[in-house]
Order: sequence, then C-alpha cells, then structure tokens
Amino acid sequence: MMGPRWHGMAVTSERSTLGAETFEIVVKGRLSPTLVAAINGFEVSRCDHGLTHLVGWVPDQARLHSVLELLRDLNIELASVNPVSFPDPAHHPET
Repeated sequence: MMGPRWHGMAVTSERSTLGAETFEIVVKGRLSPTLVAAINGFEVSRCDHGLTHLVGWVPDQARLHSVLELLRDLNIELASVNPVSFPDPAHHPET
C-alpha cells in the first residue's frame, strides 16, 4: 500500500509514530543562504548533482510536517526525506 503523495512522490513510513530524530531532507536545486536560514534548525550538509541536502534535528512529527509544508509553500521540489542513523548514540544531538 502506498502512503500519501507529495509533489508527485509517494511518501512511506516505516514507523507509525515519530519521536525525536535527525532527518535529511533532499530538495532539487540550490537554496539561497536566506532560504536555508528560514528553515530553522536545518543546515546544508552538501550540494551535488543538482540536489541540496538539509540535515536537522526534528523533535516531533509536527515539526517535520511544518518544514515540509514550508518547502511546499515555497514551491521547492522535494527529492527525499530520510531519517539519519548515527552509529554511536553520543553523536545524537540533545535538546
């Protein structure tokens, strides 16, 4: 079964609930520094192959949805949303 659609892409979830986690959001194109600053809590990890990779800590599902809604409202095309796994729990940011 396919999940909801966003900008023509299927969005699937491996988990029914979402806790605090770090996510990588990949968008098509390059984002200006002003636009990146507007996405509070996310930083550009890299830009390559026409994609911008944003990484940030998300405290809950509502925050993740608000970031995705901001990107949608700004007509920024989403390529993927991925949870980021850290091999060592000491690398996980705390808030």
